[in-house]
Amino acid sequence: MAELFHSGLVVDLILLLVAVEAIALLLLRRAWGRAPVVYDWLPNLASGACLLLALRASIAQAAWYWLALLLALSLVAHLADLARRFQS
Repeated sequence: MAELFHSGLVVDLILLLVAVEAIALLLLRRAWGRAPVVYDWLPNLASGACLLLALRASIAQAAWYWLALLLALSLVAHLADLARRFQS
């Protein structure tokens, strides 16, 4: 179990679940028309995915600028999510 965390595989599995969630929401929207619209949930998922990618990059000991880029992208997605929530 410890190797799952040390290798970063747990982050990869969580990212896979995030992708499955996004696909499921898109399919539900298309099939039933009852799922939330994309711009309501996409910035939130993107922000979380960028944070997970930053964690994965950190575990892989990537260069600092990759971490900075991923954290900045997460901030942009988070601010887009907040802006969308304050509009409604």
